[in-house]
Amino acid sequence: MIRSMTGFGRGNSEKDGKSFTIEIKSVNHRYFETNIRMPRVLISFEDKIRKIIGEKVKRGKLDVFVTQGNYDKEDVEAYLNENLAVSYINCLGILKDKYGLSDDISVAAVAKLPEVITLKQKEEDVSETFEQIDLALTKALRALLFMREREGRKLLEDVIIKCDLINGLVDKVKLRAPLVVCEYKAKLTQRLDVLHKEIDFDENRVAMEIAIFADKAGIDEEIVRLNSHINQMRETLILDEPIGRKLDFIIQEMNRETNTIASKANDLEILNTVISMKSEIEKIREQIQNIE
Repeated sequence: MIRSMTGFGRGNSEKDGKSFTIEIKSVNHRYFETNIRMPRVLISFEDKIRKIIGEKVKRGKLDVFVTQGNYDKEDVEAYLNENLAVSYINCLGILKDKYGLSDDISVAAVAKLPEVITLKQKEEDVSETFEQIDLALTKALRALLFMREREGRKLLEDVIIKCDLINGLVDKVKLRAPLVVCEYKAKLTQRLDVLHKEIDFDENRVAMEIAIFADKAGIDEEIVRLNSHINQMRETLILDEPIGRKLDFIIQEMNRETNTIASKANDLEILNTVISMKSEIEKIREQIQNIE
């Protein structure tokens, strides 16, 4: 199923006075990128969370916010880094003596220094804690994927409509293309008729000139390839896998063929039609930038 890369999901879990909330926000990105923000006491779960998300989401930039409600179950304890505290106190003492600073070293001041007191998860509660985190994460991912799929359906409908428009424009060019050579031949013949009284010309050379023009202005191959790319895009849109990069390649090929048609077809009507085709192709290109 086609998915957008834009979405949001939120999940929470509560048990025995302890709660976790996980929020996931995703936007379009060329690759898969996950930024996780969580309390330090939960940092050991980061790799597991990233792996679970990677199994469900293949492309996009995700910001993941993990918050813990409280510590009623006493599964977290404060840890004192005594050696670091002593080192801080000694350094502060040196500063006081060397620069004549006032002695305002207090327990509260030392405790606020980085890494002196940290929170640590009790080992015996790690497994139970991750079960709650996993539950909240599952809910958040479910909500995220639901939104991405809903947005994906809208993108699918819009791209299909634009493919239909391009098909119609290609048919218009296909009908017009044979007339370009006929009109060139008629104009050339008319001019030669005017000059016939003054200049002798070789009929074979005229036929050769018309043939050369027809070859240079011929766009049959480009039309066939362009129709093929449109059909390939339709088939890709219904694949049950990430398709964003494949669609990006297809749209580049479609743009290449329209550029070739514009450069070869020596006709104002075809050129105007190609401009309309390129406009629709550009709109599709913008849409598929947000497809996973």
